[in-house]
Amino acid sequence: MQQRWPSNLRIVRHGESSGNVAREAADAAGLGRIDIAERDVDVPLSARGEEQAQALGEWLARMPAEERPDVVLTSPYVRARRTAEIVREFGRLDVDVADFVIDERLREKEFGVLDRLTRRGIQEEFPDQAEFRRLLGKFYHRPPAGESWCDVILRLRSALDTVSLHHCGRRVMIVSHQVVVLCLRYLLENMTEEQILAIDREADVANCSVTEYAYNPDIGKIGGMELRRYNFVAPLRQAGAPVTADPDENVASR
Repeated sequence: MQQRWPSNLRIVRHGESSGNVAREAADAAGLGRIDIAERDVDVPLSARGEEQAQALGEWLARMPAEERPDVVLTSPYVRARRTAEIVREFGRLDVDVADFVIDERLREKEFGVLDRLTRRGIQEEFPDQAEFRRLLGKFYHRPPAGESWCDVILRLRSALDTVSLHHCGRRVMIVSHQVVVLCLRYLLENMTEEQILAIDREADVANCSVTEYAYNPDIGKIGGMELRRYNFVAPLRQAGAPVTADPDENVASR
């Protein structure tokens, strides 16, 4: 039986970003709009986010070289790319240019017209969209010019096919965003809408947390990926780095 999956797959949410901080401030002040100057793709890590990424890298560096990732796939967004770069540096990952891949299919969920709005802002400026989301649920609701969770899942199916085709047997790390982490779980574990939304309700995916899978040849007829840990933040706590779980910039449409 030919193995079709990586031997190990670690999925990492990016470190805390300046957008996470701005969203938290807007919510605390009861504002409708989040004060972010950059495009969402250009939002950088905060100082805490850089510290979190370094802590994660140092945790990987303490592993034997043969257990560290040897392929890195990252969202093109600045906060994800920077997280991946810091982890590669401090984790002493033997990943060359060809195996450090920026993949646009791993990008953040697109919020469309609801971008930079808090829950209050959406209610004030787009009450019809707030009602559509209530009726459809976040899994299926697609804001104008934006994406639903299903849209994200569609592009991630293609990304996982690429992982299977090009990186089977390798040790892969994906650096991406909160919704992407959850949607990858949905795909890898063959979940239903109800199951993944129940996990989402339990807690936000922490910044620089690790969701890890290992290949198990006994899953199904051709083997599959087995969850080993989810939302794992021990590397941050061990290094004394702050643990943050700020929702993505637009929590209401996430």
